[in-house]
Amino acid sequence: MPRMILAAILGLLAFSGASASGEEAAIGTWRNLRDTMHIDIRHCGDSLCGKVVWASDQAIADARRGGTQDLIGIQVFRDFRQDSAGNWRGKVFVPDLNKTLSGTIVLVDRNTLKGSGCLVGRVLCKSKILVRIG
Repeated sequence: MPRMILAAILGLLAFSGASASGEEAAIGTWRNLRDTMHIDIRHCGDSLCGKVVWASDQAIADARRGGTQDLIGIQVFRDFRQDSAGNWRGKVFVPDLNKTLSGTIVLVDRNTLKGSGCLVGRVLCKSKILVRIG
C-alpha cells in the first residue's frame, strides 16, 4: 500500500477541542510532513470535512494505483463531530486504498494536528502529524 497518501490522511485524523474555539483552530489548510498532500478543513453543516486541494505527482500516482482517479478535490474527511470527551471522530477516505475508515483528530497546538486511524478495529493503527500552511 502506498504510504504517502495513507500517512497524509491518517495524519489529519486527530483533533481535540472541548469548545468551539478548538473547532475553529482546525479550520484551515494543512500538509503532511513530507509535503505530498494539502487538505483544506472547513465546516460542512454541523460537522467538519476536508478535501484535497493539492497533491504531489507521486501522491496522485499512488491514488490512481489504488483506484482513485481524481485526487484533487476529493473529500477525504467526512462528518467529523465532537464526542463527549472533546475528541473529534468521523470518516476518512484513503484514496490509495479506496477505503473509508474511522478516525480521530486531536489538535496538538494551533499549528499541529495529530491524526489517528485504524484499518481494522483497533488493529493496524497509525498516527501522523500535519502542520498548518494556511
